[in-house]
Amino acid sequence: MIVKELILSKIYEIRGIKIMFDFDLSELFDVETRTLKQAVRRNIYRFPDDFLIILSKEDWRQVITTCDNLPDTVKYSPAPPFTFTEQGVAMLSSVLKSEKAILVNIAIMRAFVFIRQYAMNHKDLANKLKELEKTYSMKFKDIYAAINYLLEKDQKTAENNNRKRIGFRQDEHKH
Repeated sequence: MIVKELILSKIYEIRGIKIMFDFDLSELFDVETRTLKQAVRRNIYRFPDDFLIILSKEDWRQVITTCDNLPDTVKYSPAPPFTFTEQGVAMLSSVLKSEKAILVNIAIMRAFVFIRQYAMNHKDLANKLKELEKTYSMKFKDIYAAINYLLEKDQKTAENNNRKRIGFRQDEHKH
């Protein structure tokens, strides 16, 4: 059984899109990367641009510098890897028809769903916090104004106590 954490560790984000690399998928599917790429090339019509992203060399260099956990064998490969979006990974199951490929594909789809649900829950929580902040900042606005008024009043009183008094003072005229 494939561990969800293992799959989650192999999902990256490039240009705001969640993707998986061909070398990670070939490892999970237990096929050579060359074999996976060959199957995709034979069925390229099944992989439009939003399913399969072929990175430019510049994009690949940027990924290498930002991703610490890429295997060294992949970092120095002359050809950039294929990257598959969630839909592209789903399409791989129609190209790679082994039983293991199907089971792995199901596990990967569940991992993508988990990421989406997590993101939605996080977004909902952030929105609720902003709503609470707005609600309570309006309710406490008067309290903050009152506190500021009292602080300013105390400060002005302290400033007034420090100035030199004008007029008759009894303690100055005692001889």
